[in-house]
Amino acid sequence: MDRPELSPFTRRSGELCAEQAPLSAIAERYGTPCFVYSRAALVHSFESFDRPFGNRPHLVCYAAKANSSLAILDLFARLGSGFDIVSGGELERVIAAGGDPGKVVFSGVGKRSDEIELALEKGILCFNVESESELHRISGIAAGRKQTARISLRVNPDVDPKTHPYISTGLKQSKFGVPFEDALRLYRDARGLPGIEITGVDYHIGSQITEIAPFLDALDKLLGLVARLESEGIRLHHLDLGGGLGIRYREESPPEPATYLAAVLQRLAGRPEAILLEPGRALVGNAGLLLTRVEYLKHGAERNFAIVDAAMNDLMRPALYDAFHDILPVRSRAQTPRRYEVVGPVCESGDFLGHERDLAMAEGDLLAIMSAGAYGMSMSSNYNTRPRAAEVMVDGSDLHLIRERETVAQLFSLERLLR
Repeated sequence: MDRPELSPFTRRSGELCAEQAPLSAIAERYGTPCFVYSRAALVHSFESFDRPFGNRPHLVCYAAKANSSLAILDLFARLGSGFDIVSGGELERVIAAGGDPGKVVFSGVGKRSDEIELALEKGILCFNVESESELHRISGIAAGRKQTARISLRVNPDVDPKTHPYISTGLKQSKFGVPFEDALRLYRDARGLPGIEITGVDYHIGSQITEIAPFLDALDKLLGLVARLESEGIRLHHLDLGGGLGIRYREESPPEPATYLAAVLQRLAGRPEAILLEPGRALVGNAGLLLTRVEYLKHGAERNFAIVDAAMNDLMRPALYDAFHDILPVRSRAQTPRRYEVVGPVCESGDFLGHERDLAMAEGDLLAIMSAGAYGMSMSSNYNTRPRAAEVMVDGSDLHLIRERETVAQLFSLERLLR
């Protein structure tokens, strides 16, 4: 049964709130720009992926790149989550947040030797191997340490996920994974390598996918490979189906996790392997927003600009992907809306948060940039020497500061003058 996405941000007495907390109270207490997350929405989203499996062996591995804030990692760890990481730094974050390294899968095309050593030392669940060279490097390092590295191959199924080309990862021209036609040979090679234990197979075809068909096409190709491996005596412990299920930003209609998983589990009926998933955006995207204040309204003959205190360094997705995020006034005004370009103060023409938005507002008003829980803080930067935003977790009416706002002094604390 589907569990529709929770709506954690609703209006109460005309004001937009996070759960039971007015956003104006959050801005007054913590300032702007500020990322605001709903604990209830995070729990709901994790359970929407976890519950459909019932008693079937599985592990939901949250893709830490989507939002690696320690409090969010800690929350998912306490719910039983595993983690999909792509760097040694993310592994250290997971461990610092209380995550179990034995539930970690390590993806990524450029794993350094020191990162592989760290992962072996911590005892991660599996390396998702993305090239023949990486396979041999892991083998050499593991054998040299007299350890065994559990591996799966990330297989590129050459399936079009019908998403933005920058976040499409399963086509032939992608840098990710090993070519499907090479997979059988590489598994044969891996079987004879020292320090290697074959435990699974993995694919990940892209991000923000809003149809089930590409997932099932990739799964069908994967199962064909699994059958060939079985015929050669290579039996797998798990099938890692990656992530990529999309969320609603504007007019998208992605399937609910339960609908998607029902189709997947039907394909996998009777199979003995454990199932791993790597959702990221679908767990955190709509559980967070970016709260910002209007600094200036600049009216012109051809365009009007609302200049806010958040910018592309806080939320990169619009500038990077031309991505759409809904922008809502925290308090509605009884006046005729005007059409605005919503832009930040960064010295780039590409510094925008929304094009052609009809808004009724005044200088000093608060705006909520919605669906900012994924790839907001984790992609933020200090461009223009701008301190990164604060992060706040809301639990009912309780507010928790989970990341303090950076100071300018912190930004150059590691730098040294030549004197």
